[in-house]
Amino acid sequence: MSHIMLALPLLIGLVVMALAFDFLNGLHDSANSIATVVSTRLLSPIQAVLFAAVFNVAAYWIFGLKVAETVGKGIIDKNVVTPQVIFGALVGAMTWNVITWWKGIPSSSSHALIGGLVGAGTMHAGIKAIVWEGLTTTTTAIVLSPVVGLVMSMALIAITSWLFMRWTAAAAEGVFRKLHLVSAAAYSVGHGANDAQKTMGLIAVLLYSQGQLGTQFHVPTWVVLSCYTAMGLGTLSGGWKIIETMGTRITHLTQHQGFCASAGGSIMLFAASAFGIPVSTTHTITGCVVGVGAARRASAVRWSVAQRVVIAWLITIPASAAVGALFYKIASIF
Repeated sequence: MSHIMLALPLLIGLVVMALAFDFLNGLHDSANSIATVVSTRLLSPIQAVLFAAVFNVAAYWIFGLKVAETVGKGIIDKNVVTPQVIFGALVGAMTWNVITWWKGIPSSSSHALIGGLVGAGTMHAGIKAIVWEGLTTTTTAIVLSPVVGLVMSMALIAITSWLFMRWTAAAAEGVFRKLHLVSAAAYSVGHGANDAQKTMGLIAVLLYSQGQLGTQFHVPTWVVLSCYTAMGLGTLSGGWKIIETMGTRITHLTQHQGFCASAGGSIMLFAASAFGIPVSTTHTITGCVVGVGAARRASAVRWSVAQRVVIAWLITIPASAAVGALFYKIASIF
């Protein structure tokens, strides 16, 4: 365990900084939960962010804390974590989030945080700091989550189209409006179960490194509630540029497609959260949106926009790792 002990005000400052990241995560990733309901005009933007915030926080009563434990001790060895490592990880992630938010690019806050943690941790303790099993599982999910989401949403389009083939278009769309609302709620729960827990894990490992958790790593209840609150407030602030990209610029969505996209994403997130795998909610829903668009016809997807999103995915971890390593070095000077 680290022998670098912080004064209480500095420790509190780092916890507040982590909660600020969670707020930014909610603002940045609110598009994941509400892009489909906004673009299909199922809910107004204000209704949608309130809706998403409520169901993000509701995840606390539904899921355990497996994702938080993975981030806290399954990416970087918890015994080599120092306050400087946490600072570098947070600044690396937040810098990348601000850049992609400003440009309206739906990149992954989750993988930005993991990239920052890997960069700062490796700069501190070398390559041995990395817990390869956890990092490999997480990076594999970068590829698998959007692909599985795409396939799942295309399958749902095919199944539901067959089930409703004898219905009139107006009657079917009315049913899908209701189903879409349910699937969007489920996706918001999945977002809260996966994304908010990453910051919980980071705060918990910081407290562990300072001897605040005793000898047993765990996530205190106050950390859980604080992170869900911060993410909920961030979601209420909205991320309108990213919502536009997700909801309208990749492909035009009907209620039917919106339901299939958010339902496919929910299934993926629920499974990942149950196994403690920190996947990207952004990657997942983007794959689903592309899937429902391509199921209609390939030309319905604006592939140039999708390509720009994929490029952002590929450079998120290395970019945030580089910034995390840089700010670790700066913090180490003081």
